Amino acid sequence: MENLDANVNQTQNGRARRGRLSRHNTPNDAPVFEGRKIPAYELLDAPSLARIEDQADWILSEIGIEFRGDDIALDLFAAAGATVDGARVRFVPGLARELCATAPTQFDLHGRDPGNTVTLGGDNVVLMPGYGSPFVTDLQAGRRYATLKDFRNFVKLSYASPWLQHSGGTIVEPTDVPVNKRHLDMMLAHLTLSTKPFMGGVTSPERAQDSIEMARLVFGRDFMDRHAVMQANINVNSPLIYDHTMSGALRVYAAANQCVCVSPAIFAGAMGPLSPAAVAAQTLAEAMAGIALVQLVRPGCPVVFGSFHSTMNLKSGALTFGSPEANMTTMALSQLGRRLGVPTRSGGGQITAANAPDGQAMQDSTGAMWATLLSGAHQVWHAAGWLEGGLVMSYEKFVMDLDHCGAMLKMLNGFRTDDEAFGRDAYLETGPGENFLSTSHTLRHYASANFAPATPEAGPYEMWVENGALTADQRAAIRWRQMLSEYQQPEMPNDIGTALSEFVAERKASMPDEWY
Repeated sequence: MENLDANVNQTQNGRARRGRLSRHNTPNDAPVFEGRKIPAYELLDAPSLARIEDQADWILSEIGIEFRGDDIALDLFAAAGATVDGARVRFVPGLARELCATAPTQFDLHGRDPGNTVTLGGDNVVLMPGYGSPFVTDLQAGRRYATLKDFRNFVKLSYASPWLQHSGGTIVEPTDVPVNKRHLDMMLAHLTLSTKPFMGGVTSPERAQDSIEMARLVFGRDFMDRHAVMQANINVNSPLIYDHTMSGALRVYAAANQCVCVSPAIFAGAMGPLSPAAVAAQTLAEAMAGIALVQLVRPGCPVVFGSFHSTMNLKSGALTFGSPEANMTTMALSQLGRRLGVPTRSGGGQITAANAPDGQAMQDSTGAMWATLLSGAHQVWHAAGWLEGGLVMSYEKFVMDLDHCGAMLKMLNGFRTDDEAFGRDAYLETGPGENFLSTSHTLRHYASANFAPATPEAGPYEMWVENGALTADQRAAIRWRQMLSEYQQPEMPNDIGTALSEFVAERKASMPDEWY
């Protein structure tokens, strides 16, 4: 344990922690993402942003936020100057923002392998897989309930990909494990099958504490008291409610100095008014209340201003993703997060309501992902695999999304304008009307000049037919199986692996199976 703790504490001189790609997992010819070079898009001007912030203050002061069943949280708010009436907490204008001020603007999220440590904030971008799907699907086995094997598979795929810098959290729900024990198996998978940062359990304060204790076995209590290695996903029960499960888990992670991501979930017209401005203001209000609680528990604890929002088909009530209204809200929220001074998690990612990894799925996902990355968001959840509004993780779409993640990261990298980039020697080797395919400049850069997707390309029509006329999802099916067959589990000291297994076994033995 001491050896691993020392390894995690190593200072990597000269390494820019930029939500970058792991050198260990990056192919030799893959571009390394070293931080956003394209400026974040500013959708709204300063007066418009100020009006949204004023509306958030109006919500907090006139309507308030309820913290149900959490007397500790209510006492903390009352001591900080908020007005507490039963479960309802109201903040005078400016108070919630003031309480958020101790949260860091930027911080490191440490991986078990220091080479996989990422930075949240600044010009950094961290991508992670989908979250929370109870079902999985693939072309061979079809749609089915997710199992622990599926969960472990997606942890492996996330670790193997150079385009995801984060192992995720509840990538899928392992429904073959009792509800009250799942968090133990999921934590064990994240800690042993990957060395990237991860998320812990939040479905009860006790499960949150189990997650913290398991991480301490790997990273050491002292290290975690000073550094974040994991995150909590705290979903607000929008509109305007934190239940005792979420606020209790929030307090557990905050007390341990681990990153808390506060994520309101507002579906316009259902959990809040229809307009993007109203959704943005309510999201800000709900998030500031949660971030304020984190800082009251432990000033300086790292946080992420999260969001999950979508529009609805107002004729059917079905959720829609990648819509222009939702995408504009994503852009506005990233601006509001920068003004609040904390890293932001996007409301987008590669999300879709499509039922298959088809054209609709990729169109929805591309629209949402473009808006998310151009907005300046620092962390992108649901960057790979999402189908059916989050009900399903698709193996094939996961792989297709990975290719798009890589392409988008290369775009954010920008391009060089130094002497080598202009390739003057190539002109001197050729003449007018001659091609550049065999020049020294081309031979120096052909392997890395253009982004190359990992999913096999179809090729010209005749070649495509000769090779079986495989569609994109069929080619992706070949790729994810190849990735799993080539996966190599990272090493872990035997004593730590044993301690983790014993912890899981003891905790499981201490509780009855609960399936609901």
